[in-house]
Amino acid sequence: MNTQVDSRPYQEATARLPLIRSFLEARYTRTFFAHRALTHHLYRGVFPTFDEAQASIPAANTSGYDNTESAELYRERTRRVFINDYPMMYWLGRFFADGAHTVFDIGGHIGIAYYAYQKYLAYPAGLRWTVMDVPAVNAAGERWAKEHDPAGRLHFAGEVAKASGVDVLFAAGSLQYLRYSLVEALQAMERRPRFLLLNSVPVHMRESYFTVQNIGTACCPYRVTAEREFLGGLSSLGYELQDRWENPQRSCMIPFHPERSLDRYFGFAFRPIQS
Repeated sequence: MNTQVDSRPYQEATARLPLIRSFLEARYTRTFFAHRALTHHLYRGVFPTFDEAQASIPAANTSGYDNTESAELYRERTRRVFINDYPMMYWLGRFFADGAHTVFDIGGHIGIAYYAYQKYLAYPAGLRWTVMDVPAVNAAGERWAKEHDPAGRLHFAGEVAKASGVDVLFAAGSLQYLRYSLVEALQAMERRPRFLLLNSVPVHMRESYFTVQNIGTACCPYRVTAEREFLGGLSSLGYELQDRWENPQRSCMIPFHPERSLDRYFGFAFRPIQS
């Protein structure tokens, strides 16, 4: 669940009253770094690079998902799907029908989509679903799989290079946490994935930047990509957009930066451009 706190009091701070704005920003900063609720996420600041966003997180705050507390999140999502999962399931079923049988799931946690989607999709014989996540999450996923994946189809990896040559590169709400962009990751692969299936991607209509997200257990640098850069970069690598959908249930409200806030996220399905 990603219910947002009402940030309007902060958004209404005006540059014409710099002392008031400075006071409100300082108050919000304290609120942001003290945030521990798991029911909603907070966002703070706009930064040009991942490293600058990372440097804004105090050493006293846990950073990133590579910790035991974050690794224990989302267990309930292995047993249910949400409305924005349906386009992903539709296109994954289409790709399976086209012969896909290997999936590389970037940031898939303990295998959330793998477990939840099998109730609705006929997985192909010989399916190999690999999740790439941080060490703490991978370790939790391997423990969970011993009890919940009797078919042994779920595997774990620690680096995106392992996606080279897979049929489907799958990412649901995870690209924004990477230090590198999706295009950079694909460019470095010896054999690029055949299909791309991407969900809950924060896309800005004009600009690329980073903010910091507090998920309750940790703070994370958080990438937002300009629409032209995102779509143009994938097109330059030979991918053709098949579908695009909106997820108005997700938002990224950055206090004091209404022009960089997002009221919806996007999903995309790509396949190779036909020659």
